[in-house]
Amino acid sequence: MGRFGNLRVRGSSRWWSLLFASLFLGPSCLWAQGLLVDVREDHDFRLPRPIIVVPSPRPHPHPEPPVSYRIRQLAVNVNLVDQIAKVQVSQSFVNTGSRQMEVAFVFPLPYDGAVDQLTFMVDGKEYEAQLLGADEARRIYESYVRRNQDPALMEWIGTGMFKTSIFPVPPGAERSVTLRYSQVCRTMSGLTEFVFPLSTAKYTSQPVEAVRLQVNIQSQAPIKNVYSPTHSVQVARPGNLQAQVEWTGSQLVPASDFRLLYDVGDQAVAASVLSYRPDSGDDGYFLLLVTPQLPTGASEIPRKAVVLAVDRSGSMAGKKMEQAQAALLHVLDNLRPGDLFNIVAYDSVVESFRAGLQTVTDETRQAARGFVAGLYAGGATNLDGALKAVLTQLTDRSLPSYVLFLSDGLPTTGETKVPQIVAQARERNRVRARLFAFGVGYDVNARLLDKLARENFGQTEYVRPDEAIDDRVSRLYQRIGSPVLTDARLEFDLEGLTVADGAAVNRVYPREVYDLFAGEQLVVVGRYRKPGAAKVTVRGQVADNSLTLDFPGQLVESSADESYAFIEKLWATRRVGEIIDQIDLHGKNQELVDELVQLSLQHGILTPYTSFLADDQQPLGGVAEHRARADEALNGLAQEAGREGFAQRLAKDSLRRAPLAAPSGAVTLLDAKQDRAVTVETVRNVGARTFFLRGGRWVDSRAADTPEAEITAVERYSPGYFELVTRHGPEVGRYLALEGQIVVKLDDRVYAF
Repeated sequence: MGRFGNLRVRGSSRWWSLLFASLFLGPSCLWAQGLLVDVREDHDFRLPRPIIVVPSPRPHPHPEPPVSYRIRQLAVNVNLVDQIAKVQVSQSFVNTGSRQMEVAFVFPLPYDGAVDQLTFMVDGKEYEAQLLGADEARRIYESYVRRNQDPALMEWIGTGMFKTSIFPVPPGAERSVTLRYSQVCRTMSGLTEFVFPLSTAKYTSQPVEAVRLQVNIQSQAPIKNVYSPTHSVQVARPGNLQAQVEWTGSQLVPASDFRLLYDVGDQAVAASVLSYRPDSGDDGYFLLLVTPQLPTGASEIPRKAVVLAVDRSGSMAGKKMEQAQAALLHVLDNLRPGDLFNIVAYDSVVESFRAGLQTVTDETRQAARGFVAGLYAGGATNLDGALKAVLTQLTDRSLPSYVLFLSDGLPTTGETKVPQIVAQARERNRVRARLFAFGVGYDVNARLLDKLARENFGQTEYVRPDEAIDDRVSRLYQRIGSPVLTDARLEFDLEGLTVADGAAVNRVYPREVYDLFAGEQLVVVGRYRKPGAAKVTVRGQVADNSLTLDFPGQLVESSADESYAFIEKLWATRRVGEIIDQIDLHGKNQELVDELVQLSLQHGILTPYTSFLADDQQPLGGVAEHRARADEALNGLAQEAGREGFAQRLAKDSLRRAPLAAPSGAVTLLDAKQDRAVTVETVRNVGARTFFLRGGRWVDSRAADTPEAEITAVERYSPGYFELVTRHGPEVGRYLALEGQIVVKLDDRVYAF
């Protein structure tokens, strides 16, 4: 990665006693960030920042500010019943400064009538709250911003607010703040949306020690799709009418608000379509969520065939073999009665548990456990022979068939040439078996495993040397163990579309034909050229029966705001992964290299091949130089094995299968040579935009090519500064809340603040 210029990380030189304790519930629900504000007119204050990037040639000591605080814990509990949310937010904070804080709690509201039964307490004592209209709230916010020269509050200008009476916080004291209320959440595009402002907690002097967010959804109709576009949540489904969502974190500085979408329906498979089109002259973006109904009994889950192939070459000796054995036992214990299975162990010699697939019974399961217990490591690696033994056993195309293929090294005996191994595996796979290849450790030929997975309808899982094999295999099998709809295909029909218009959608990811599993959700993104009413058709197999279901969708002509801008970011993330995959497996071409650079620049998706964009000395507008540097860096894909080869394939697959878009805040980059993530403080994602630090200014990527003479200067905190927020909406406030000088494109003009 290129150098990052004269940057350093340090604390803020000015602080203020402002604490965020409540929530941002977006355009679909309630916008309600809570703040503790030092209301004394003679006190200057700023939001505390745990880390601030500033252009400076050398660091200097920073004294502890007299007024500061840290958030210790943040707990959010939500009961969401048929769109009515009952919310409790609990937050504890400590006054780490040397002075007493005199604070009032306020939180903004975007519209009237959303909140009922509001209660606010400090250490169990209830405080009264007063409602202020949007105009009065704007006046208060603008006065804070002007007086304290702090742009952070720009994020919330334009909303009404509740405000409580004043209470003290002595130095060193800890206070527990609780907010309770009920609200009605809005429904958009058939989905109910809940949004919580985790990003408000980024204004704290130290990382938040613990964050826990729980949402319990209950419905009178079966709950189908449950999806967070911002956080990797855990979703439990005790039944069709309930879903439990949880996200936890520790020692973090939240940068993105939490968003949750869900819908209901009675179909065996539910689908919902969201669309986003920021520019009516360009292709729009869509997101499709598909979830099968939870089976009510084992008889609803079709039989399947599973073959487990385990590498027992000499390099697997010791702990790796013990973990591999534990993984095999987990899968054996979770096979369903009537499933077909076998185990293939390979080194120089290939050995099967039994000749041909076996039906799962108590007897065969116990015998297979004995076979696993007797495995030992030694010998070379006949990878091609193992694939032959596995794939030739699978002969019944009516059964969904899965291969879990584990390898920790290179093919060293039998056929060792990659093209021949891949071609022969493809030819032998006559039943369309899904091959899941596990690459264990840095010594695997990662490109070979990727090619095997792509040609055999599966995916690759990479296990680092310090990761547990059994845990990774168990997690995958838990996901795929109960197929509900197999060989699923998606079709889009658009009202009024003609043959001359071409396909309704394009560049759809993932590209594969899908299997849908119990408890799993399929997330598909793509582009569309023409807007209008659409019909989504899902075709597939349920056991021995064909299933065809239709769902309505709307592909919008234009989007009025950035509520669904995450769809564009998620599509760009997966498209970047797809481009790298195509270059890796089929070689470079100039169009793909150019698109990779363009998407990385526009969306802040930094890869090992575009890391030079993080260098604040690298001009943003140097297209030819960008292309040359990316082209050179892509030569690193020649590393098929070793730490770097392993890490590059791991990074590529994480982009191809990304479940959500990159969050707001500083960007994370993979250092492929060291196989570690690096936080890049010179690139920031803010909503739908990406800003790069150049010449001491945060420059919007959309303004990268703008000559200095065409940039309109606007004085910060002037009437024109605030007028731009009024004219362009709350998204602009988020951009202006960045610390430091900003260059941003709004409509067709570029402004500098």
